[in-house]
Amino acid sequence: MRLHLCFLGLVSLVTFSIAAQLPAQEGPARADLLNTLEPRGDAALVRTGARKTHVVAAIQRVRAAVVNIHSERHLAAGDHYTLAPSTNRVNGMGTGIVIDPRGYIVTNQHVVEDVSLLRIRLADGATQNAAVVARAPDMDLALLKIDPTQPLAVMPIGTAQDLMVGETVIAIGNAYGYEHTVSLGIVSALKRDVSLNKDMSYKALIQTDASINPGNSGGPLINVHGELVGVNVAIRAGAQGIGFAIPADNMVRTVTEMLRSRRRAQNYDGLVVRDKLDAITDGLARSVMVERADGPAAKAGLQPGDQLLQIGEVRVGCGYDVERAFLDRRPGDILGVLVRRGDKEERVELTLAGADRQPIRPAAHSDLVWNKLGLQLSPAAADHVKTANKQLHGGLEVLHVQSEGPAARAGIKKGDILVGLHQWETVNMDNVTYVLNHADWSTFQPLSFFILRNGQVRRGTIGAN
Repeated sequence: MRLHLCFLGLVSLVTFSIAAQLPAQEGPARADLLNTLEPRGDAALVRTGARKTHVVAAIQRVRAAVVNIHSERHLAAGDHYTLAPSTNRVNGMGTGIVIDPRGYIVTNQHVVEDVSLLRIRLADGATQNAAVVARAPDMDLALLKIDPTQPLAVMPIGTAQDLMVGETVIAIGNAYGYEHTVSLGIVSALKRDVSLNKDMSYKALIQTDASINPGNSGGPLINVHGELVGVNVAIRAGAQGIGFAIPADNMVRTVTEMLRSRRRAQNYDGLVVRDKLDAITDGLARSVMVERADGPAAKAGLQPGDQLLQIGEVRVGCGYDVERAFLDRRPGDILGVLVRRGDKEERVELTLAGADRQPIRPAAHSDLVWNKLGLQLSPAAADHVKTANKQLHGGLEVLHVQSEGPAARAGIKKGDILVGLHQWETVNMDNVTYVLNHADWSTFQPLSFFILRNGQVRRGTIGAN
C-alpha cells in the first residue's frame, strides 16, 4: 500500500507541475490540443505500427518459451543427526528456457542445486512441479522436466559465434521474483573468463550491460531476431551493468549430450551428426548435417552430407533437435526424415532399433584403454575443442572412469576431454592405442596427459599400472 501511495503522490506532483506551466485556455483551443494528443483514423494506425520495434517483436516471439522457477531448500537446524525433516526453509528463484514442447527446460545448475522442491510458472500463469533429469555441473547447466497439459512454445536457437560488441541484446527472467522482467542492453565484451571461487569458473562468457539480477540465472539472452544467444549466469557484485551469459553454442553442445545420455537406453538410430553455421543475409544460421549413417540410418538411405530438415514432427535446427526427435521413442517406431540432398528435398523412413543394437568399439581399443588407464572414451565434437584452443584438432570425451583406477587416481573425471597423451594429440582412439602399444611405453612412465576442463587445458601425470 505504501508503494501505491508514493506512486500516486509522484503522479500528482508531476501533474501539478505540468498544469502550472500551461496557460489557461478556452474551450476550442483545449479541444484542438486533445486532438493533437489523440490521433484518430489512419494516423493512429501509423503511430501504433511504428511503436512495434524489432525489440518488441523479439520479446513477443520468445516470451512464452521463458519460465519462472521457484525453489525451496531445507536448512538443518540444531541437531545435525536427526532424521526428522527440517522446518527451516529458504526460497529461491531462477529462470528457465523451454527447449521441447513436452516440457524439457534448461536452467543453471546453481539454480537447482540442493533444492527440495522446484515449482515452474509458465508464461500463461500455469504452475507445475519440476524434476531435475540431468546435470552438467562443470558447465553450470541442468535439464528439468515438467508434464504440461498442452505443448509448450520452444525457444528459437541462435549462435554467439557472430556476436558483435555493441550489438543489442535482451534479457528476460524472474528478476528478484518479478516474473518475466525484460531488460535491454548491448554486448559489452566477448570471451570473458570469470572465476567465482576456486571450485567454479567460467570460460569465454558473453558480457552484457542488460540489467541482470538475482532470479535471472538460467534465463535467455536474445538478439533482436528473438534468437537465443546466451544463458544468463552471473553478475559482478557491487558493479553496475556487468552481467555474464554462457554462449548458446556451449549450451547446445551440453544439452545435446544430456539428451543423448538420457535416451541411450531407449533406442538406437545410427546417426552421427554435426552442427553447421551457414552465412545468411544478417549473420549466421544453424543447420545439422549427417556426418555418418550406420545401422537404421544407413538402411533408411541417409547419407553423409545430407542436411536434416525434419525428423517426425520436430523441425531440425541444431544438434539437440535430433535428440529431441528420438527421445522417448521405442524400438520399432518409424519416423519420417526430411533431408536436403544437393538442391533437392527427399523424405525417407527410419525404423529405430533397440539400444542393445548400438555398436561396441572393438575390444582392441576399449579393453586396452580400460585396462591400462581405467577410462572409457568417446569422440568429442571437434568444434567444441577448437573453440577452447585453436591449436587443438579434437579430443575424446571421458564417459566413465574406473573407480580407483590409474586415471581416477590422477584426477581425471567424467566429462573431461582427453586431448593429449605423452607428446601426441588424442583426436581418435587410434591415437590412444598408438601410445599404449608403443615400443617405448615403459619409458613414458609416469604418463603425461592433457585434458580440457571448463574450457581450459590442464596437464597431469598417470602413474605406471
